[in-house]
Amino acid sequence: MQRRFHLSVLFAALTAFTAAAPAHAQQKTDAQKQLASERFTLISPFPPGGPVDTLARVLSDGLAKRYGQAAVVDNQVGAAGNIGMEKVKRAKGDGHTLLVIPAGNVTINPTLMPAFPFDMAKDFVPITMLAKAPNVLVASPSSGIRNAKELVAQAKARPNTLSYASPGVGSGLHLAGELFKQQAGIDMLHVPYKGTAPALNDVLGGSVPLMFSNLPATLPFLKQGKLVAIGITEAHRSAAAPDIPTLAEQGIQGVSVTSWYGLMAPRGTPPAVVEQLAKDAAEMLAQPEVRERLKLQGMTDAAMKPAEFASYIRDETAVWARIIKARNIVAE
Repeated sequence: MQRRFHLSVLFAALTAFTAAAPAHAQQKTDAQKQLASERFTLISPFPPGGPVDTLARVLSDGLAKRYGQAAVVDNQVGAAGNIGMEKVKRAKGDGHTLLVIPAGNVTINPTLMPAFPFDMAKDFVPITMLAKAPNVLVASPSSGIRNAKELVAQAKARPNTLSYASPGVGSGLHLAGELFKQQAGIDMLHVPYKGTAPALNDVLGGSVPLMFSNLPATLPFLKQGKLVAIGITEAHRSAAAPDIPTLAEQGIQGVSVTSWYGLMAPRGTPPAVVEQLAKDAAEMLAQPEVRERLKLQGMTDAAMKPAEFASYIRDETAVWARIIKARNIVAE
């Protein structure tokens, strides 16, 4: 009888624990409740189809599934990204209006633009880096340049005559060229364009022999043999294009320039909401299908904690500020 009593008590306790476990597991934090309260808007300050737009859509899909709310991507294009940034700056800091932004707008423009309309440290809250894409120095096949050694030889034979294209004065890819010139000890002529597409078109056509570009933009043309890869501007080769050597492997040290994309919120967004969004983004980016989608565009996920991301931004801003001032680069 006593044994039956003990078994009954044990069974009752186990039943109570089993019933309570799912309820406990389903409990949401205050931050999660806040995020589940209304729809999301992901601001992409650049046109559809590029890396920023791709990442915004990955996040919108993930947030919609996680929180049961609509999540839309709003491409607010214009003023080199400033129109979209302004919309986020003026939004309520509750975690429902978010900004997907490339590195240049965050770490270069504050120094480059004399009338930059934002205080990045006060107007926005860094959430996390989302992805990185290596930059690559490419050449037109008609240039006859196949590697860094041949490029340096041509540049020294024709000082300040060999030219390279960029999406514009002060862009990260322009600064990559300035850094390359400094580290290689050569002079090249900078030819700025209004955007990546027109610059890339002229390199493809052979009008300009060289260009620093992010790997996603050039990868299809490299695979088709319409461009020649000179070198990756990172310490290690890219998983998306492992056959392309780094510039460092070819003797050009110190040219480490990576394109990255981050997630930011308006000022006033509660720290707990920021931390939750960073955690959500990291989990979304770690999904195998998302990683494969990014890989096809030459990107790799690069999630980090908010404090780490804020520190990264401060450090990179200081590096570019030194280069901009040392090379006397002035925005158009």
